[in-house]
Amino acid sequence: MKTILVTGGAGYIGSHVCKALFQAGYRPVVYDDLSRGHAWAVKWGPLELGSLGDRQRLSEVFQRYRPWAVIHLAAFAYVGESVQAPLRYWSNNVGGSIQLLEAMREAGTEKIVFSSTCSVYGDFQPQPLTETLDLRPSSPYGMSKLTVERMLGDCWSAFGLSSVALRYFNAAGADPDGEIGEAHDPEPHLIPIILSTAAGLRDELVINGDDYPTPDGTCVRDFIHVSDIANAHIASLRYLETEKGHLALNLGNGAGFSVREVIETAMAVTKLPISVRVGPRRAGDPPIAVGDASRAKELLGWKPRFPGLDQQVAHAWAWMNRKAEDVG
Repeated sequence: MKTILVTGGAGYIGSHVCKALFQAGYRPVVYDDLSRGHAWAVKWGPLELGSLGDRQRLSEVFQRYRPWAVIHLAAFAYVGESVQAPLRYWSNNVGGSIQLLEAMREAGTEKIVFSSTCSVYGDFQPQPLTETLDLRPSSPYGMSKLTVERMLGDCWSAFGLSSVALRYFNAAGADPDGEIGEAHDPEPHLIPIILSTAAGLRDELVINGDDYPTPDGTCVRDFIHVSDIANAHIASLRYLETEKGHLALNLGNGAGFSVREVIETAMAVTKLPISVRVGPRRAGDPPIAVGDASRAKELLGWKPRFPGLDQQVAHAWAWMNRKAEDVG
């Protein structure tokens, strides 16, 4: 059984990745400082507490487990926050990744799957987005992820570290079995914010701008189920079993939905009204971001199982209701 070190494995995407790893026959070891993750989400392997900035702690964990590969998800990941606190993002996302890569090199771990983002493309690009486009991030978050991608390419050239960088579009949904799901505080993501408004946990939903150059004036996004993202990490590990080099791939469904369309889908799933108010635009948001994931499908043999927005919203709604029952 191959051991995989999962940085940020106690988070939303990380916990789903760990479940997929376990089901695929790997042993996930979570490395997380729990600043934005949850100990209860670590169910499929050991949890090692530690920060990416703590090189000594990283080295201890590598020496203890000798992982065959790393899945690197530990990062701050909010576009708006990165605009307000750019140094925090550079320090954590880039500085922490440098410490991780140094620890990998020291331990002789030669494979990594990196959690990147569609934010590396920036604003006003031709749609759908393909990996051949020029990369010009419009936020410190996107720039920090692109910087790590470029570091990975340099590490391949310098000392043979093989990597797959997965450029996620908008992660959505929850584990279809109901074991794990999204639990941010505060919650930055659209679908759980919409659903919490439907559930009466928020008075209203604020749309961040309705004057974008899109059909209904609201931002358009490509939503991809979190379990499909997790399965792409398994496919990336299997790719790295036989292939070497540095590769960057989009992960998306290739379909865009506006904020208003997501609200309508949520009302159809929940059968509840949702109070909406339009607010100002949020800094760093491109009008449209839809991805072409044909290369991931071709090279990894990956295919989304839950491409429907209604499926994604329904799984997120089921998770939210289960959480409420557990608390009650």
